Amino acid sequence: MLKPLIAVLGTVLLVGCAHTGTGSQPDAAARSRFTDDPYPSTYRPITAAPVLISGATILTGTGERLEGADVLLRGGRIEAIGSNLPASADATRVDGRGKWVTPGLIDIHSHLGVYPSPGVSAHSDGNEMTGPVTANVWAEHSVWPQDPGFLAAMAGGITTLQVLPGSANLVGGRGVTLKNVPSTSYQGMKFPDAPWGMKMACGENPKRVYGQKGGPATRMANVAGYRAAFIDAAEYLKKNKSGGESEGDKDNGKRDLKLDTLAAAINGDIKVHIHCYRADEMTTMLDLAREFGFKVAAFHHGVEAYKIADRLAAEGVCGALWADWWGFKMEAFDGIQENIALVDRPKNGCAIVHSDSEEGIQRLNQEAAKAMANAKRAGIEITPEHAILWLTANPAKAMGIDGQTGTLEAGKMADVVLWNGNPFSVYAHAEQVYVDGARVYDRNDASRQPKSDFMLGQDGAIGGVL
Repeated sequence: MLKPLIAVLGTVLLVGCAHTGTGSQPDAAARSRFTDDPYPSTYRPITAAPVLISGATILTGTGERLEGADVLLRGGRIEAIGSNLPASADATRVDGRGKWVTPGLIDIHSHLGVYPSPGVSAHSDGNEMTGPVTANVWAEHSVWPQDPGFLAAMAGGITTLQVLPGSANLVGGRGVTLKNVPSTSYQGMKFPDAPWGMKMACGENPKRVYGQKGGPATRMANVAGYRAAFIDAAEYLKKNKSGGESEGDKDNGKRDLKLDTLAAAINGDIKVHIHCYRADEMTTMLDLAREFGFKVAAFHHGVEAYKIADRLAAEGVCGALWADWWGFKMEAFDGIQENIALVDRPKNGCAIVHSDSEEGIQRLNQEAAKAMANAKRAGIEITPEHAILWLTANPAKAMGIDGQTGTLEAGKMADVVLWNGNPFSVYAHAEQVYVDGARVYDRNDASRQPKSDFMLGQDGAIGGVL
């Protein structure tokens, strides 16, 4: 898929996720059954020489800012961060003076690959609008790796993204976490051992889609639909607590893909991500989670999240939010530009800047910068070393991959962006992007500006980087 980088990528080897509402904990057999992956990741890091970036301003993603510091990448991992780091003779040395280094950016809410560019009906694979609960479908089975949007996002510093189903259904299905690297299959992008996310949606979308199809047509029917689905899942868990049949119930061993996903969400093995705008509906969904024993990882969009910021922080729920989208439908009417800052403000607050856009993902750093500016006008000063958490550490936490990426710490994946200056400046560009220590993008080297097979022979107008 990457003709200009064939020499670099020639080394890529493509070879073949709490508790229940009933109070019981299913054993390992049941858990493995619900989260068994017959389509495993074949991602392998690109082999690369060690890299030493020296003399840069480094935002670690842990709240620290280091001036004139070095970061050493080796064997696909971050080996060290500090001053005057030694490097072996075979290391590639990058002068970071006057430049900034951050962890690779993470978009927790993307539809790249399932709604790719060009946006034609033949590519519309994100919403399975055949029933209000389609927990059986997996977004990864719709991902088109040739989507030019992946590489446009790479040029914006995106190294990891969660691709989710759309929001037409009460339960839309499983999302998948991808490493943002070129591949001929989605499995070659699939983040190794990352938990799946389960997409849910409340509010206007499900009732608009199904109001003329027999329901749900109201918000009260939405909630009844969630409850019915989780009641079935709780019963499924109970039947499968031994991972197979028990005397007197010969249907225990029958597989149900929809209930597998819902049961794994109750177990905590699949992260629950909910499209929800209004504060009152978010509180209802938190109560729903308590009723059935699952945890909400993040509310997405959440234009009224600021109204319940304290509760979100107290319950460890992140808000994956836009900087300033609002007013485009009734449930988005009461948004404010200080939303991200107010969700971030309480102790243990977890704010995330997301895109939900094939264009916005290319400038996620600028979206965060807008949130910083809006906060400042409200008297809330947010430093770059803190704001970078919105784009790296916090999404990694909500996606269950924070042990591997999201911060610049020794031993973690070497997902790194070198910026030409402060990444929260309107003039900022990602000059170099590293995924597992391999330089996959270089703004100043045309041979390291990958193109999708789909774009070969095109004039660059579709899915190009602006």
